[in-house]
Amino acid sequence: MSLLDDVAERDGWRCWVCDEAVDPDESVNDPRGPSVDSRTADRKAKVAERLAHRGCNSRKGAVKVVIAWPERLYVVEPAPLIAVGDRLERKGGRETVGRCPTRKDAQEAADWLVDRFSRLLPGLPVTADIEAGGGQFLVILATGRR
Repeated sequence: MSLLDDVAERDGWRCWVCDEAVDPDESVNDPRGPSVDSRTADRKAKVAERLAHRGCNSRKGAVKVVIAWPERLYVVEPAPLIAVGDRLERKGGRETVGRCPTRKDAQEAADWLVDRFSRLLPGLPVTADIEAGGGQFLVILATGRR
């Protein structure tokens, strides 16, 4: 099995950048085709290669990768998730990632974040908490110390 197949199987044929399905039958030269992305130059990183669409992989070379929050979520001042993931992976602990006007909005954001981080940083056990305060609800991601 090739490196592409190994990485794709491990990542469930989902692009780590856009979190959409990658078609294994698409040409590797097509923007929606599969490619292996070296997500980090850090040799100590737990996951150095990740599956990405060819277009997502090429685009990230020109601009810094941003993991988009879904428009359906109502989150005020959402945190940049790549930076949050890097800090949680490096140090562990807790980090506030956004504010929501209702508990329901906060729960939807928390559920999405736990699911998204399970693919963004596989092997890093991330949980989400919701704390009320000041008429709003804070969404907080947490993981154990590394």
